[in-house]
Amino acid sequence: MDLTEKTKSSELLVDGVLLKAYRDTVTLPDGGESVREWIDHPGASAIVPLFEDGSTILIRQYRYGPRLEFLEVPAGKLDGPKESPELVARRELEEEIGYTAATMTKVGETYPCIGYANEVIHLFLAEALSKCTAATDDDEFVVPVRMPFKEAVAMARAGQIADAKSTVALLVAQAYLDKRSG
Repeated sequence: MDLTEKTKSSELLVDGVLLKAYRDTVTLPDGGESVREWIDHPGASAIVPLFEDGSTILIRQYRYGPRLEFLEVPAGKLDGPKESPELVARRELEEEIGYTAATMTKVGETYPCIGYANEVIHLFLAEALSKCTAATDDDEFVVPVRMPFKEAVAMARAGQIADAKSTVALLVAQAYLDKRSG
């Protein structure tokens, strides 16, 4: 059975700086009709930096929507549909924690809000790191937190990291490293 819903009409509700919100009328697989409200998001990249000593850097950041501080992997949005997710990962690694990576490996991707958004987050493992100057955006305030990678993964598994992209990124990076080491 083809489960695809076909768009009959689309109304732009919000034309924001980052997001656009739509209300679409769709034809359902059985021929019926329904309404879908959804958010168009440009996508993002999230990075798990891994140092030779087995440590990583997460960032502590306040997030306005839930009005809480979170511990997260470095991440940032794509500035356009043609921007390379790897280039975004490299830019955000440098901007947020002040490192460059000789090796940047895509380890997966995740769709964090499938019920109401098209956002995809590309997940990267950054290795062979070199210090450079961090240069966060003017409206971005982050505190880097260095810790053992295994501790960060344990925190993700225990539910102590509440940010979904960070939990997924850490667990996928760990699975990739486990597979790589045989």
